[in-house]
Amino acid sequence: MRAGIATPSGLAIADVLRPTPGEHEILVKVAAAGLNRADLNAARGAGIATSASLAKPIGMEWAGETVAVGVGVRDFAPGDPVMCSGSGGYAQYAVADHGRCFKLPAGFDLTQAAVLPMALLTAHDAISTNGGFTRGESILVHGASSGVGLMALKMARYLGAASIVGTSTHDGRRARLADFGATLAIDPRTEKWPEQVLAATGGRGADVVIDLVSGAGFNQLMQAAAIRGRLVNIGRLGGVRAEFDFDLHALRRLTYIGVTFRTRSLAEIREINRKVQVDLWPGIAAGELSLPVDRTFALADAPAAHEHMRANGHFGKIALKL
Repeated sequence: MRAGIATPSGLAIADVLRPTPGEHEILVKVAAAGLNRADLNAARGAGIATSASLAKPIGMEWAGETVAVGVGVRDFAPGDPVMCSGSGGYAQYAVADHGRCFKLPAGFDLTQAAVLPMALLTAHDAISTNGGFTRGESILVHGASSGVGLMALKMARYLGAASIVGTSTHDGRRARLADFGATLAIDPRTEKWPEQVLAATGGRGADVVIDLVSGAGFNQLMQAAAIRGRLVNIGRLGGVRAEFDFDLHALRRLTYIGVTFRTRSLAEIREINRKVQVDLWPGIAAGELSLPVDRTFALADAPAAHEHMRANGHFGKIALKL
């Protein structure tokens, strides 16, 4: 089968063996695969991948039709349309653990489905599980114009947040955040921008802060958070090191939580999947928790899709169509 594989010089298209499902896995004929920024590192056998991943298909999310299931799988059958997370999605066929798959309603758009799994899992785990969000609280999404950021805005609205603040340094993207649920969109380059968050929340600050940026602006996030607020770090595009105001952290009695999928066990990821289905499935099935697809590429053009992502000019997600 054809697949996008990792090589020392980056993504390449090659013929590889079609995988077979293990005891608890399903084999999917891939219709579309979503791109994620971590794929850029994985394409060179770096980041979340290892040197052992070279010459193997990459891709963290995909959707398609189930064609075979392992002997221990009871909740999926051949013919089921599914969306999945795991590894190897840039391929004509991919396998995933059954606990990392969602059975889709008949007729669900498979390209849309392919770009949802990682954003759904990441945003829900950050907002609900680690952020401890409850209906009526306020949420700040820092770096809200990314795929996960847009999903976090939509999810906050779906879960009943009272105030939803999104930040973006890009004027055009910031202007679109209201369409995804933001009740206030802020340019974080603006001096004293945390004061805008405080004003929008009646002086309280954001109960839950979802940080996709990190870097030098982190102390401002603490200024924008409510006393006893919860800050969940899921992205570090602004840098992995910065000055940290310990006194401000103590004064506002903040909980700061870092999350990543790189150190999670399969059992933990299965539980995240289960929680998403319990809390969000009606909204997913109805299309309320969708994401814009900026552009699609054929599998043969996957290297060009990576260049499009690396240029950072897209809004929403990029997908491969097989």
